[in-house]
Amino acid sequence: MDKTDLIVIGAGPGGYQAAIRAAQLGLEVALVDENSALGGTCLRVGCVPSKALLESSHLFAQATSDLSEHGLTIGQVDLDLAALHKRKEKVVAQLTGGIDKLMKKHKVNVLHGRGSLIDKNKVAVESLGGSREITAKYILLATGSLPIELPSLPFDRKTIVSSDEALSFEQVPGHLLVVGAGAIGLELGQVWQRLGAKVTIVELLPQIAPMADKLASRLLLRALKDQGLEFFVGSQVISAERSGSKVKVVLEDKKKLTTELTCDCVLSAVGRKPNTKNLGLARLGIALDDRGRLDVDEKLQTSVAGIYAIGDLIRGPMLAHKAEEEGVAVAETLAGRRTEVNYNVISGVVYTQPELGMVGKTEEQCKAEGLNYKSGRFYFAANARAIAAGQPEGMVKILADKETDRLLGVHIVGPCASELIAEAVLAMQHDLSVGDLARTIHAHPTFSEAVKEAARVLDSP
Repeated sequence: MDKTDLIVIGAGPGGYQAAIRAAQLGLEVALVDENSALGGTCLRVGCVPSKALLESSHLFAQATSDLSEHGLTIGQVDLDLAALHKRKEKVVAQLTGGIDKLMKKHKVNVLHGRGSLIDKNKVAVESLGGSREITAKYILLATGSLPIELPSLPFDRKTIVSSDEALSFEQVPGHLLVVGAGAIGLELGQVWQRLGAKVTIVELLPQIAPMADKLASRLLLRALKDQGLEFFVGSQVISAERSGSKVKVVLEDKKKLTTELTCDCVLSAVGRKPNTKNLGLARLGIALDDRGRLDVDEKLQTSVAGIYAIGDLIRGPMLAHKAEEEGVAVAETLAGRRTEVNYNVISGVVYTQPELGMVGKTEEQCKAEGLNYKSGRFYFAANARAIAAGQPEGMVKILADKETDRLLGVHIVGPCASELIAEAVLAMQHDLSVGDLARTIHAHPTFSEAVKEAARVLDSP
């Protein structure tokens, strides 16, 4: 196969979903990826393995906590970290194998090798077996992102690491310093704290989960502190020096006061950058913005006609589900269908316990934009299912327009927030009102009743 309709470079969630959808709509597709397993960062060294670790560490934390009030007595509980990692790898292998089967089912031609642009219709694929060229009517770039490396924290992959290495520590660190309190830092920090590490998290901005509603962030911070995690918020690392098997780190806060810490390992989780290395963008003159992202139009086409880009390569949140929707949108556009991605209802989730789910505007954004809004809250401490489950922390907070009653934002801290937020996304996607949510019958007792009750607060006179 040297000629096809669409070449997709990158087999992460955005890339493989685009390939499947394009094939479903009748296009001949080639999917190029330099890794031996499909799935991209999300599946191989990101979303999926981190969730497997969160699940295993949650069970370990439960088994080693005081369960006597439940009438349960458990003896000695030991951690087999190698077995824990083996389960994580089994989960990843099962899912990457599933993608392989989907590619075969939809007759997508998979090429393992590094793809780079030769011209607007031609891609070179370099592999251990040699090099080949493929031509296509259209090319989709979906190569994802890479961890950002701070000058003060250069990766050595042993004591100063990225999330890639932090997913596979061979032993539990005595003291783990996490730099960055976004989703990656908070989730991996909780994993290793549950498994026995002392965990200190440093965040430059004034709150953890910086994109979250301020109240939601405060509630999550309080819960994580109660679990034993330590935080330095509004602080940054100004130096890190290896000393034998340890790392000496100096922190500085907004008042220029310094704190010295000695830890076993530093996880730098300050964010990610577009993975454009060796793509050949300069050769074709593809325009980039001031953050190194590819400029695209409303149809996700780059400055070169026929070449599209999605996911972490372009503007917007670096989220797998955002990339998936963009990939499907490109495929449908190329097949002649009308389609769009509603960026106003892309939810964000932090999978700690309690979880954080959010969609739409924060209260701070509503104030900054001068919106005439109202706010309603309902706390899980008054939710029957949460009390029965022993998970009474957190709340549902709904923001709505005072005049139209339309939802502006929903913020959930608590049990199953990652699932509950989907109800809010659906409501906002279909322009439902607070009253619509308040009058929707929810089963009792359920966590989801908290969404209805928060809506009722706003639907009152």
